[in-house]
Amino acid sequence: MRKTARMLLIALVGALLLAAQAPTPDEAKRFEAIKARHDRGEPVTAEERNFAMRYMQGQKQQASPPTAEEGRRFQAIKAKRQRGEPLTPDEEQFARQMLQRQPQQQPQQQNFAEYAKAHPPRESTGLVPLPDLGKGTYQGEQGGLYPDGQNTPPAAHLKAGRALTRAIAPLDAEGRKAESGKIVLLSIGMSNTTQEFQAFQKVSGEDKDLNPRLAIVDGAQGGQAAEITANPQANYWKVVDERIAKAGVTAKQVQAVWLKQANIRPTQEFPANAKKLQGDVVATLHNLAARFPNLKIAYLSGRTYGGYAASPLNPEPHAYESGFAMKWVIVEQIAGKAELNCDAAKGEVQSPWVAWGPYLWTDGMKGRQDGFTYARDDFGPDGTHPSTSGREKVARLLLTFLKSDPTSRPWFLKSP
Repeated sequence: MRKTARMLLIALVGALLLAAQAPTPDEAKRFEAIKARHDRGEPVTAEERNFAMRYMQGQKQQASPPTAEEGRRFQAIKAKRQRGEPLTPDEEQFARQMLQRQPQQQPQQQNFAEYAKAHPPRESTGLVPLPDLGKGTYQGEQGGLYPDGQNTPPAAHLKAGRALTRAIAPLDAEGRKAESGKIVLLSIGMSNTTQEFQAFQKVSGEDKDLNPRLAIVDGAQGGQAAEITANPQANYWKVVDERIAKAGVTAKQVQAVWLKQANIRPTQEFPANAKKLQGDVVATLHNLAARFPNLKIAYLSGRTYGGYAASPLNPEPHAYESGFAMKWVIVEQIAGKAELNCDAAKGEVQSPWVAWGPYLWTDGMKGRQDGFTYARDDFGPDGTHPSTSGREKVARLLLTFLKSDPTSRPWFLKSP
């Protein structure tokens, strides 16, 4: 009898301990809210990160290991997500449950610590920014932002861009010219892009020189790399549509885009990763042309400095090499490649007119000829995503560019 009572007591204590570990509804809601903000590329506080880690740790301690069948289903859902395909609510719920039930693995923070130890932060890589490289070469590829080592577009390409600029005007919801209409500038890209563009929205909102008919919409999203935006069926585009609608404008009013993209964890030597990024950017431009019938111009930017990276997300020299991917896209349009045609008189339009936006890379604290630098404090703990100061630096580069470039000034400013 005593033995039975003792066993019941042990079972009760065990149940109480498990119940103590189980999250409350409020904790679960808070975790989902933090996760949603992180996925959108919004900043998360240190306390929120600690809470999320404790929550996931508690969930894993409670969970039983997945079966082989569940493991196969999870891998299939993961592959679907990596292709940018939308998941059903049931698949999303199952994937979250599986992540909670997976056996405890080496914490990501420890992985990052080991990477950071093997790759200490560098204030300079010795690489030369493309505008400064000019006619010089990097692994056989000429520098400069445009052909022949130049930093300005060829006359014919600039003329085409200016012609399209003159066609940019306020449009109503159906895409018809209207004095009360809007000119939508849309951002496209991943987590760094959305963080920097949100800072741009803030600084541009304080600028009294801008066109009052301008609507600035952030379409960039956390975790959505170039290989995802290249997919026309990706859920990314559904979110873009939602953000456009939330801003009170329509797809037919989108006339200009800032596109800053990269791919996650590049590992191949130059030029393989840069060529892959080039192809994904071209496919993204196709998607933009198909979705936004009045889109005229897309300004491209590559990555910021990656020499402080504390993870393999997108370190050097891949961050530097992303600039070549953007350059090659522009050069191929200048050369008349059909898949980048932006002139209806020459056939089906496949892409907006493309040119460089602000060139964002510089060699850390060594900088570049215009004096622009990045300090370690311009990046967050992972050395890849921008801190508040880093976001503002990019935001101001973008604002200065749009206020001064001959293809943006006429529609971006109130009085060009």
